[in-house]
Amino acid sequence: MTWLIWRQIRTQFLAVHALVAAGAVVLAVSGPRLADLTPVDGSIFSQLTQLDRFTYYSGIVVLAVVPALIGIFWGAPLVARELENGTHRLAWNQSVTRTRWLAAKLGVATLATALAVGTLTLAVTWWTNPLDGIQSETRGSLPSRLAPVAFAMRGIVPISYAVFALVLGVTLGILLRRSLPAMALTLAIYVVVQIAVPFVVRANLIPTQTQTVAISMDTMAGLGSQGGSDVVEFQAQAKDPGDWVIANDTVDSTGKVTGLPAWFAKCMPQPPRQPPSGSGDVPSQAPAASLDACFDRLATEGYQQRVVVQPVSHFWPLQWAETGLYAAVSALLAGLAFWWTKRKLS
Repeated sequence: MTWLIWRQIRTQFLAVHALVAAGAVVLAVSGPRLADLTPVDGSIFSQLTQLDRFTYYSGIVVLAVVPALIGIFWGAPLVARELENGTHRLAWNQSVTRTRWLAAKLGVATLATALAVGTLTLAVTWWTNPLDGIQSETRGSLPSRLAPVAFAMRGIVPISYAVFALVLGVTLGILLRRSLPAMALTLAIYVVVQIAVPFVVRANLIPTQTQTVAISMDTMAGLGSQGGSDVVEFQAQAKDPGDWVIANDTVDSTGKVTGLPAWFAKCMPQPPRQPPSGSGDVPSQAPAASLDACFDRLATEGYQQRVVVQPVSHFWPLQWAETGLYAAVSALLAGLAFWWTKRKLS
């Protein structure tokens, strides 16, 4: 049975693993140079080439796309194609039970998927390790490894995504008994899950930490108006640049969440006044008042910033927690696939 399944999937298996091997070789050749870069002013950001940045973001894109492709083009047709053609009955008539038939198919495909994606994510994680979260002098930076765009393409979670996509595709193929509808629905559900988990679930998988940060020029990450009004919002940086900021609220002296006081908008230096077009006048200079004086007054009145974060030290606990979540969902889907195959298929 295993040999028959191998013959059915060997083309996809060899193609996927050949591409993974080629990518791993490219990263293995270029990675040591990044690890040996000497920081300038505490950072290697300025020494990165366009090719380095392209490779960095390419790794994110590839690991974002590969699990979906596995679910669509490998998982969904794996059983649905046999159900469409009726060839599953031939296997069942050869003393092979339905459970063994599905277990062999799903087991071989899952192992092949885990091996391919595990090799790829290991190579990408190793290559990007010197780069995640590095900053320039002007605060330009690459995403930290806890940032949603990077977290899902590092460590072990891509393996769980790929296995989930595969099992999802197989299960939908069994339920729908048609390859194309199963492929389309696999893509739709996988995309929805991959959007929902980072924004709704991931931050709550393990306890967060709350930091109280002074409102100042040194801690400022952003300053802007709310909906074009005079209400000003302050965004603070986390204490560690690698921390994942989940909530960023201004609190008053009593600890109550509030906005900045109304006087702050008037305290802020105004932009230079532009003369009428063609008048030849020189733009007026902005007032000499400094934001520091405004921030000092906020501190005197007891305003601070409350920042809720998942600290960078939570990277691996979050990786294991999210992997466990996807593994549990995959197990439930597999259970549904086995039950449906045993009870409902004919």
